[in-house]
Amino acid sequence: MILHNSMATSLFLMSLLMLFLDSNPCTALSWRNNSLVDDIGIPCPVSPHPFTMCKSEAEAYGYPCEDHKVTTEDGYILSLKRIPHGHDTDNSTGDQKTRQPILLFHGLFVDGVSWLLGTPEQSLGFILADGGFDVWLANTRGTNTSRKHTSLSPKDPAFWDWSWDQIAEYDLPAVLEFVYHHTGRQKVHYIGHSLGTLIILAAFSEHKLLHLVRSAVLLCPIAYLSRTRSDLTRLAAQMFLAEAVYRIGIHEFNPVGKVAAQLLAKVCGDPKIDCHDVFSALAGPDCCLNKSTTCAFMLHAPQPTSMRNLIHLSQMVRSEGVRRYDYGNAKENMKHYKQPHPPLYNLSSIPTHVPMLLTHGGQDFLGDVPDTRHLLKTLVRNHDSDNIEVQYLPDYAHADFVIAYNAPRLVYEPMVDFFQRH
Repeated sequence: MILHNSMATSLFLMSLLMLFLDSNPCTALSWRNNSLVDDIGIPCPVSPHPFTMCKSEAEAYGYPCEDHKVTTEDGYILSLKRIPHGHDTDNSTGDQKTRQPILLFHGLFVDGVSWLLGTPEQSLGFILADGGFDVWLANTRGTNTSRKHTSLSPKDPAFWDWSWDQIAEYDLPAVLEFVYHHTGRQKVHYIGHSLGTLIILAAFSEHKLLHLVRSAVLLCPIAYLSRTRSDLTRLAAQMFLAEAVYRIGIHEFNPVGKVAAQLLAKVCGDPKIDCHDVFSALAGPDCCLNKSTTCAFMLHAPQPTSMRNLIHLSQMVRSEGVRRYDYGNAKENMKHYKQPHPPLYNLSSIPTHVPMLLTHGGQDFLGDVPDTRHLLKTLVRNHDSDNIEVQYLPDYAHADFVIAYNAPRLVYEPMVDFFQRH
């Protein structure tokens, strides 16, 4: 059985390798405006130690940083970081009792440090802290700092037996409730990127967490994936027809992020290959990344996730709706859902009073424009007009919203203005 699971993983990684090697190493990522000012062919320097969010990022720039532990209902022990105020307390706006809490929830294959990879003038986490907010950074189960459990070891197959359903059902409420109670029962502003948008939409569609969330900003909202332009994502979805392996009784889910990271390191170690093409192959040609931030990102990602999580996402590529994980046969689905097919997350049922800002890019292959417009039609049609805003950036792709050099002006300033109005 382990052989079959390893074969599925190998096929997926082979598809990654073929696409990366097929990329043109001479093509700059920012082909529209030549924003990459450093030499493209020079590989990123090797990092001798993994990123530690507080020590190497926040505290290195003079920001206070706290490390909290949050235990989910199903036993996962998550790392939750906090930057309670800006690096200069005397110049900070407000105090800790009046600062509005904000939770930042990362996307797939990364963790909370993705919000801190640039300078204080470029990184959203630092910008919000300097802007008077109480900043919290989530780290989902399976990532490097959230790999503990009350009874399971990461070496146990059961540790990896989850998809984003469980992140939405357990990780998200556990973290939100912790922030809510730790900050004097203040409602929390929420910012999600990619997978971080999918889980909050799923929760809202079931009318959950509304008592904890003050407003929600969705960067590259992910819900419908059937029209994705990412060849890599489509190929991976087809490879995960090997999910049939699960359907015949395979229950061992090894974390794929670690293996993918090793492959990525080999590929990026070849001076003939431009590692920036990795971004383009997966998520679209980002317009506005600089070399140093991209290198920091590549040294930090990909983070581990579960095989079942990737299978669930691949199911979404082949489906028109947003459903819970499909166990592959009526008997298993009946056992988990009391119906032969996995239930839909009814996104049209999201309450119309929830303040939401959705921002997406024209070059994003994952949050593809047709899929995102389908989501927007679902949400905007009945939503209170005063409580929903949409921003479209035609040159932006997936990573631009988190690490682009001009995101502070184009994305973060409107976001802070939105928070101040809600």
